[in-house]
Amino acid sequence: MEERFYQQPPYYQNTLRQAVRLQEQYPWLRVFSYGRSVLGRDILAYGVGQRQDAVCYIGGVHGSEWLTVLLLYRFLGELAAALEEGGSVAQVDARQAMEHSGLLVVPALNPDGIEISLRGPAGALWKAGEIAPLIYAPRPQYWQSNANGVDLNHNFPAGWEEIHQLEVEAGITGPSHTRYGGPYPFSEPETRAVRRRFAACLPRYVVAFHSQGEVIYYQYGEHTPPQSELMAQVLAASSGYALSQPEGLAGGAGLKDWFIERHRRPGFTVEIGRGQNPLPVSDFEPIYQQLQEMLMLGLLL
Repeated sequence: MEERFYQQPPYYQNTLRQAVRLQEQYPWLRVFSYGRSVLGRDILAYGVGQRQDAVCYIGGVHGSEWLTVLLLYRFLGELAAALEEGGSVAQVDARQAMEHSGLLVVPALNPDGIEISLRGPAGALWKAGEIAPLIYAPRPQYWQSNANGVDLNHNFPAGWEEIHQLEVEAGITGPSHTRYGGPYPFSEPETRAVRRRFAACLPRYVVAFHSQGEVIYYQYGEHTPPQSELMAQVLAASSGYALSQPEGLAGGAGLKDWFIERHRRPGFTVEIGRGQNPLPVSDFEPIYQQLQEMLMLGLLL
């Protein structure tokens, strides 16, 4: 089991090849770097339709949750094919859905963390020696953080101080494989990339995909937009997922929390699948089939 784990091919090289294939096949698809990770890997992004006021889907925030990356690449490929051919996805006409809409897909916000989760210290490149003890502590495949040992979904300035205090009370006081929010908000290049891009081109709303639990979170504080609940109900009805509210260490400092508080627009976290991260590849197909309609309906909200 462990030997097969370390024989995983480099994820990042595969995504670069995938980006080239997609752009060659669909020249109208915008492919660009959203920013760079701690280790200098490009955070790839894909744009379809109008740039302003687009819907934004983000995956791969946590290293061990790489099934969310597969989910977004699969959907992006099906949507692009349907737009090219005049077809539909989940019985929704793609061209009509995109006629007055736009979509930004960031399949993996944390490419370093995914490489570490899949390949162990080899994925950490020149930082391997520095963080190897942290990687081996829980076993590499459970790695959630970036290459600095910072959990990106604890690094946004929405209740960061409160979450930081809970981290300290839980004994998390420095770099870790999970739940360490960094020395201060936006300390990491990956979260700063989100801030910079959103300042330049603000999405209509944001969905961050995580795993696991089959739940949808849509609330954060007093600035949760009034339309968020109805939008969440539509997403829940189409996916079969339940609406919920995170608590404790999951109750703030996340991407959707910051987006709601800073921009006063709807933000959602969708926890895909059930089980223990990393979810097995065998779970991917049923998860995708369950969420395909939700991903498509999200373009219409």
